[in-house]
Amino acid sequence: MKLVIFGLTVTSSWGNGHATLWRGLLNALAACGHEVTFFERDVPYYAAHRDLREPPGYRVVLYTQWQEALAQARAALTGSDAAIVTSYCPDALAASDLLLEHDVPLRVFYDLDTPITLHGLREQGTVEYIPRDGLGAFDLVLSYTGGTALRELQSALGAKAVEPLYGSVDPALHRPVAPVQHYRADLSYLGTYAPDRQRALDRLFLEPALALPRKRFLIGGAKYPQDFPWSSNIWFVQHVAPGDHAAFYSSAAITLNITRSAMADMGYCPSGRLFEAAACAAVIVSDWWEGLDAFFEPGREILIAHRAEDVIAALALSRGELQRIGEAARRRALAEHTAGRRAQQLIEILSRHAARRASARGAVAILGVST
Repeated sequence: MKLVIFGLTVTSSWGNGHATLWRGLLNALAACGHEVTFFERDVPYYAAHRDLREPPGYRVVLYTQWQEALAQARAALTGSDAAIVTSYCPDALAASDLLLEHDVPLRVFYDLDTPITLHGLREQGTVEYIPRDGLGAFDLVLSYTGGTALRELQSALGAKAVEPLYGSVDPALHRPVAPVQHYRADLSYLGTYAPDRQRALDRLFLEPALALPRKRFLIGGAKYPQDFPWSSNIWFVQHVAPGDHAAFYSSAAITLNITRSAMADMGYCPSGRLFEAAACAAVIVSDWWEGLDAFFEPGREILIAHRAEDVIAALALSRGELQRIGEAARRRALAEHTAGRRAQQLIEILSRHAARRASARGAVAILGVST
């Protein structure tokens, strides 16, 4: 397939989860012979922290203004099999208009932030990257979140066809490696600061740190405020580049997964970080949300924490028990949640909906009705 994508970023992992996901997915697509062009607005904060400069196997078009990209975008769409606009793409509205004007066989919107989208729609009535008339003009809407989110995309935004396309992990990058002293910890947490994660972080990270002053706790991530309530046994790494994620996860006895509240409330929302940690055979302690057990089995492949005491109990488990859980998580991730598997699912979904649309257009043509 020839695919064109208008997204947030693939070249910089600074303060976002989109880039890491796209890199694994695009590498897998390229390895299978698919041709991909990714359009990304070249914004200063990503340019200053660019950690991918020569994409292997796919093309990235960086531009500073939409008008500058327009001619290349039109050329890329010519002969394409499908075009995808994503959530948080800074030029999502203009790209959506271009897709709808162009004779692309399959027009797709991929919401990698569905709970945030739906929450914004309920609170403000509009979302900056969603067309004013909703998503009904797209042939297909993909969602990073499953469950009730799929039905709400149809009822609230008029999506005609919806399918989940969950996060994934690139096992070539995320695998068990030798521990690194810089990342050693009894409990680690990797995530960009987000106000709607703070209550869970207080409960599942900061409270255990205060209760266990002799244990070492580590946070890696961007955008943490100056007044964050650090304690003497909490260490901080401002940014952990994707190439260091495996070392980060492999260097802690346990790693914590916390889900943004809007996503946890909706359920079926596994983050890419969850799959990365599992592929590294990390022992994951996670907050609970509906559908988590569809991805990993609680107690055998992942540990669930509702309160600080649950985290403290996990930290008291034997080394052998922790190793068993980490190895089981890795087996599950490699079997079901790799970027290669998601790429295969994406092509299957696109092919199915393209065939359906082509059949519908053929039927309309037979009836003599213009489309």
